[in-house]
Amino acid sequence: MTSTLTSQNSKPIRGVLAPVVTPFGYDLEVDSDAFVEQCKWIVDAGAGLAVFGTNSEAASLSLSERMSLLETLLEAGLPAAKMMPGTGTSSLKETAELTRHAVNAGVAGVLMLPPFYFKNPSENGLFDYFSRLIDTVSDSRLRIYLYNIPQFTQVPISLGLIERLLRRYPGVVRGAKDSSGDWANTEAMIRNFGRDGFDVFPASEALLAKALEIGGAGCISATANMNPRGLSELYEALISAKPITTSVTALAVREIFMSVPMIPAMKYVISKVTQTATWSIVRPPLTPLPEQAGTDLLKRLDDVGFAMHGRVS
Repeated sequence: MTSTLTSQNSKPIRGVLAPVVTPFGYDLEVDSDAFVEQCKWIVDAGAGLAVFGTNSEAASLSLSERMSLLETLLEAGLPAAKMMPGTGTSSLKETAELTRHAVNAGVAGVLMLPPFYFKNPSENGLFDYFSRLIDTVSDSRLRIYLYNIPQFTQVPISLGLIERLLRRYPGVVRGAKDSSGDWANTEAMIRNFGRDGFDVFPASEALLAKALEIGGAGCISATANMNPRGLSELYEALISAKPITTSVTALAVREIFMSVPMIPAMKYVISKVTQTATWSIVRPPLTPLPEQAGTDLLKRLDDVGFAMHGRVS
């Protein structure tokens, strides 16, 4: 049976999105002003905002912090149409609360983790979770992008689950971010469901060209925090068949950040570029990047010509 709840949003979000890193002060409270600055810089560079993702340290943020930050972004004039906030938690009730808040804010969609405490739940259990969530929110504006990151959650989003959800909630279950790192899985998502309007975003620009070639929607990449203009230009070149001039540098930057603890590394670099020491702070259990590792990182980035153009304090 197909649900009568279908999305009435007209324009899906596509392109490059950044899971925006979250700045903290010495007291570990969120620095909302610095967060707005980072988001504005990313949007001005042509990318969208997948706030409250893994690289945002979302699991270390409270519900009230996430909702307050989203409201702060909107009050600062950032466009809701460029936002895909993460709303997934292990609690059905809390996920519904975050999702309803985001939908009411007018965002383009929500990025939703599966419930991740109980490992390897059945497909029926996951289908029940997402079905109850969608029916609880009960809003025709709802667009869900499933977040597949099984190396963290131990809860893979299977093709069978996607098929069942699309059959029940066409247009509401709108796509996925596939952070599995398994191209065969990403390709299967696109080829099996892309014709049904299911937009798939790999989690790395290294897979962007292959994904777009078969109907992918873009990418949601951690390094869009560092190089949003380069990745946006790469996306535009790929979809318009223009000469690609940024690909080599973009992929080199990605490889460098993947060789170190990525969240502390990105925040370390932002702290140096903006000359704001607190940007290097992470919430426990993460730890900051050691100074020597940071110095080495900056040298490697400099060697490939990396620069955060226009990013100042």
